Amino acid sequence: MSASTSSPVLQPLAVTWESAWTWAQGAPLTIVAIILGAIATRWLVHRAINGFVNGLLLRSERVEAAAVNVTRVDTAELPIIRRQARKAAKIFSDPSIVSSARQEQRVRTLGAVLRSVTTVTVAFVAALMVGDELGFNMAPLLASASVGGVALGFGAQSLVKDYLSGMFMIIEDQYGVGDVVDTGEVIGTVEDISLRLTTIRDFNGVIWYIRNGEILRIANRSQGWSTALVDIPVPVTESMEKVMPIISRAIRGMDKEEDWFGKIIEQPEVGGVESILGGVATVRIIVKCAPNENVPVGREVRSRVMAQLGASGISLPTMPTFGPGVLPGGGGSTAK
Repeated sequence: MSASTSSPVLQPLAVTWESAWTWAQGAPLTIVAIILGAIATRWLVHRAINGFVNGLLLRSERVEAAAVNVTRVDTAELPIIRRQARKAAKIFSDPSIVSSARQEQRVRTLGAVLRSVTTVTVAFVAALMVGDELGFNMAPLLASASVGGVALGFGAQSLVKDYLSGMFMIIEDQYGVGDVVDTGEVIGTVEDISLRLTTIRDFNGVIWYIRNGEILRIANRSQGWSTALVDIPVPVTESMEKVMPIISRAIRGMDKEEDWFGKIIEQPEVGGVESILGGVATVRIIVKCAPNENVPVGREVRSRVMAQLGASGISLPTMPTFGPGVLPGGGGSTAK
């Protein structure tokens, strides 16, 4: 026997394979099993979340691919029930109306949130189990964590509010990238969305960074459909029985044309005389359009109606000129 093992001082420090194995079968082996179990649990849950997200994205791609070859059947020729069903499907399912990129971003963001929550939950539970195996009293630690959480909640209320608002905003699909929104302070196009911030570029090109918790109300101009209201001024001396058919012919069939199919949802409708002021009768045209298409559709409708009226010999009224040296009555003499 060696001197090191026979020494009475070093005898308590002697380690054998049997004692090491006995010690390893206790807390260390349990801790390793907890860590490996936590890693495996996280991997399995993340795999399930990724499969769920990829399944949703694949289904969206299939719907978009199936919607490419759309049979153009006149909606007015269908029975009334199928006619209304066709209109509803065109509003809510047409890929030109519901942005696939927006749906993809929403699904991926929800997947990222679920993965983050899963990681934090698994890590927290594993840490508690490891601490218990090491002999620590976890009750005071949990109490301290609760007090710290309350203090952090009071100190970072705005941050928690921003994240919660962003999470519910994404889940409820209130708006997405590419939507034109009105937050009350700024009107513009959404360029980026995170759990804490929404980035909006207004029509002047200015970027706005708005905290989600500060958005109390929001108007989305890009969901479902939009309306183009086109007002055409016509002299009151013209007969409306003559003007109305001319305007109707100018815009008839626009929803079936190649360039405007999918942008115009329904046949444009001539609403009638909206107002009469100063010898001018205003005829209003109502067009139901895809989101964010109301401006170009309104310009096209206005151009066609003006051309048709001119070809029919109906001139648009001349508005009176006001300015320095011009009398309101249209005279050219200078006011004294």
